[in-house]
Amino acid sequence: MINLILFGPPGAGKGTQAQFLVAKYNLTHISTGDILRAAIAEGTPLGVQAKSYMDKGQLVPDEMVIGIIQEFIHAHRNSKGFIFDGFPRTRPQAVQLDKMLHDEGTMINAVLLLTVEKNELVRRLLQRAKLEGRADDKEEVIENRIKIYHEQTAPVASHYNGSGKLFQIDGLGSVDEISARLQKVIDSLQFV
Repeated sequence: MINLILFGPPGAGKGTQAQFLVAKYNLTHISTGDILRAAIAEGTPLGVQAKSYMDKGQLVPDEMVIGIIQEFIHAHRNSKGFIFDGFPRTRPQAVQLDKMLHDEGTMINAVLLLTVEKNELVRRLLQRAKLEGRADDKEEVIENRIKIYHEQTAPVASHYNGSGKLFQIDGLGSVDEISARLQKVIDSLQFV
């Protein structure tokens, strides 16, 4: 089983690159953002709770997200592997993910960190707001999301860094150029 975390700040291109990796390596995509937005659209109790956090650019509480991920993993036990997009976002989530995967007899193989400068992130997210109309892509919310990423999410990288599983990939350039960089790292790993 191949388990990858696609990591980086809001606007780094995680969702776009996740689709490439899913197709290339036949993985199951786990996007907490997509799962939460679907729950919001359906008006589920979880969706209503999550919306109040997401509309302010805040992180949805760990216990809510962990429960969603655990259900998803159990529902897709026969998968060749997973690509985690937008999870884990906090150190406690990373610890819980490691435990969940260990209980399933597997582990995280690599954390792929897309690095992009702040000005480019803001530009991309404002452009996405025009195209998709996402409520969490307003400038004041974007600034808060990037701030929260640096304060709460970026430290997750250090959780994996000591194990030699963290790989930094330049997130600037065309979609194809970034995809090629990701593929080069993944193909160099022992498990492929």
